[in-house]
Amino acid sequence: MASREEFERSRLTGLTGREIAGQNGFAALLDTGAPVADRPTLCAVIGVDGTAQVLAGVVPNRVQVGLVAAVRDPAGLAAADAPRGVTVLGHAYRVTAMRLGGGEVLLTATTTQPVGDTVRHVVRLELAAGASLIVLLGTFIFFGARWRLRPLEDMVETASAIAEGGPGRPNLSRRMASRGRPGREVEQLRVALNAMLEQVEDAFVAREHAAAHLRGFAADASHELRTPLAAIRGYLQLYERGMLVDESERSRALSRMGAEAERMTRLVDELLALARLDQRPLLRPLPVDLARVAREATADLRAQQPQRPVHVTSPDTCLVLADEPTLRRIVGNLTTNVRVHTPATACTHISIRRAGGYAVFRVADAGPGMRPQDTGRIFDRFFRAAAATTTATTAPGAAGSGLGMAIVRAAVDAHDGTVRVVSAPGEGLTVTVTLPLATELSGG
Repeated sequence: MASREEFERSRLTGLTGREIAGQNGFAALLDTGAPVADRPTLCAVIGVDGTAQVLAGVVPNRVQVGLVAAVRDPAGLAAADAPRGVTVLGHAYRVTAMRLGGGEVLLTATTTQPVGDTVRHVVRLELAAGASLIVLLGTFIFFGARWRLRPLEDMVETASAIAEGGPGRPNLSRRMASRGRPGREVEQLRVALNAMLEQVEDAFVAREHAAAHLRGFAADASHELRTPLAAIRGYLQLYERGMLVDESERSRALSRMGAEAERMTRLVDELLALARLDQRPLLRPLPVDLARVAREATADLRAQQPQRPVHVTSPDTCLVLADEPTLRRIVGNLTTNVRVHTPATACTHISIRRAGGYAVFRVADAGPGMRPQDTGRIFDRFFRAAAATTTATTAPGAAGSGLGMAIVRAAVDAHDGTVRVVSAPGEGLTVTVTLPLATELSGG
């Protein structure tokens, strides 16, 4: 376009239409044989009357007439520096004008169809590329979101699987597996939920164990209480029916009812003590002399069974940090266990020593001992060893409730101590209790 402008301004300015017709270079511009679509450049001359003029003997064709008609203000176009867009027979052109020496106006138009085609092609390419990018981006976002949200779906599946078990038996063993690193927040949530499920499962197992233990405890307690109640009720029925005629029979019945009532009272007291210890009560431990408590329990044992040999090895003072009534129950239950379940002539050794910040209290008897399977259950509630190893040599009428050693273990646990039992048939029974020393816990 720059060469055409130079041509027009250098060679055409000031010429008339006749002079322009004589220029050889204008022959191609005036050719009218080519179709409109193949004609990139058009030329036409507007006369002073505003119509298309004949130039060099060539009559203006319909395209040139259309170009002249499309230019509404030839003078203004000639005065303007920028070309103007016009439409000629449905085709777009950019037209410029130049005033000639004779008053005519020379129009030169160049088609913009190649530019439009190029623009349309570029637009189509951009739309196709944009649509492809949008589809690709949408696919990436969809699968990326599913990948990142997959742990949340695992959480839903796990929660649903747990809920399907029902409130009675939920499947708390399910866990959410790790899926790489989908996101720090989601991974933290997965770890936290797995930890929560661990705690819930442990709590549920503990609850089930406690419930089963409570059911067994209630059944055993009912069984133990049924015996004295049945005996008392039987004697009362005999009395009501007048079957206790002799005074001696009535006295014996009253004596038996009193003994059964006392037995039931002891059983209820032991059950209450065990229930309180199971609740881990807040004890108020104070320094207590374990040696003094052991000496007093030994004196009670000797008073009840003077013929029993009892040997005591103990320092003058051994302070432990304990609740004194509970400590007396521990020592008393161990000595009572010796008195009830061993022959009155069986030798008993009681010792106290200090070891590593703990007081070690040991009670060993020379009784019949226990079988290994019985030793493993000695701390079970209402457990009584087989008659072949205990009651065969036990004093007549002596019988325990089966709660003494269970109370010992619960009381020792409440004081953060340990209890251990060693026994074998014919070798006696040794019970070792360790309790923290008062000086150790108090920093002295």
